[in-house]
Amino acid sequence: MLKLTDLTKHFHTKHGIVRAVDGVSLTVPNGKILGLVGESGCGKSTLSRCVMQLLPVSSGSIKLNDEELTILSAKEVRRHRLDFQMVFQDPYASLNPRMTIFATLAEAVRQRHGKISKTEATQRVATLLETVGIAAKYMQKYPHEFSGGQRQRIAIARAIAPEPKLIIADEPVSALDVSIQSQILNLLRQLQRDLDLGMIFISHDLGVVHYLADNIAVMYHGKLVETGSADDVFYRPTNDYTKQLLNAVPKIARHSDV
Repeated sequence: MLKLTDLTKHFHTKHGIVRAVDGVSLTVPNGKILGLVGESGCGKSTLSRCVMQLLPVSSGSIKLNDEELTILSAKEVRRHRLDFQMVFQDPYASLNPRMTIFATLAEAVRQRHGKISKTEATQRVATLLETVGIAAKYMQKYPHEFSGGQRQRIAIARAIAPEPKLIIADEPVSALDVSIQSQILNLLRQLQRDLDLGMIFISHDLGVVHYLADNIAVMYHGKLVETGSADDVFYRPTNDYTKQLLNAVPKIARHSDV
C-alpha cells in the first residue's frame, strides 16, 4: 500500500548538510503494522512528516496505492491526505483547545462526507468515541477536561474519522503512564484489525514495537540498518545497533536476582 524508494530529506544549515533521512526504502502492506524504531534524532519523525507531505522531500519516491505523492500540488495533497492520517506524540498540543470534541471530530468526518446534517454528524461522532472507548455523552467537553490517555484516544478517533487507509503513529504512547500505554497499544492493534488499516508505528522502544508490529525497520543516522519480521528483528538481530537497542529494553528482575 505504501512504498518508499530511496527517500532522502536533507537540511542545509550553517554547519553543513544534515542528512536526516538518507536513502530509505521500505514498504507497508495493506492491513499490516510496520514498527519504525531508533533513538531520538535518527530521522524517524522527519521520515513520517515526509510521508505526510508536511515536509518536502529532497529526493526519492513516496507512493500510496501506486500514486506518487511527491509530485502532487498542495490542493491535491489535502485531498489525498484523507487516506493517510497521523497521531502525534502530544495529544493536547495536537487538539484545538478552543474546540469541543464534537467540533473536532465532526470537522474530520465532514472532510470525507461533505455537508452532512448535525444529526448524522452527532451519530458518527458518537460511534467514533465509543470505538475508542469514550462515552458519547462527553462529546461537548473540551480537551483540557480529559486525562492524557483520554486525549490520545480522542486524537486516534480524529485520525480514523476520515476513514483513512494508512495511519502514522509518531511516539503516541511515550508521554503516557505505563498502564495507559498498554491500553492505547491494544486499542491501536484492535482498530488496525477491525478497519484493516496499514500503520507505521514510530518509537524508540524496541520492546513496545515488537509487541505491536508485524514487521520492524531500524533507523540509525538517517539510514535503515535492519528490517525484517518483528520476531526476527527482536529475537535474531544481525545489526550491532539493533542489539544495543535490545539491551536498552527494560527488564524486570526477579526478587532473587536483585
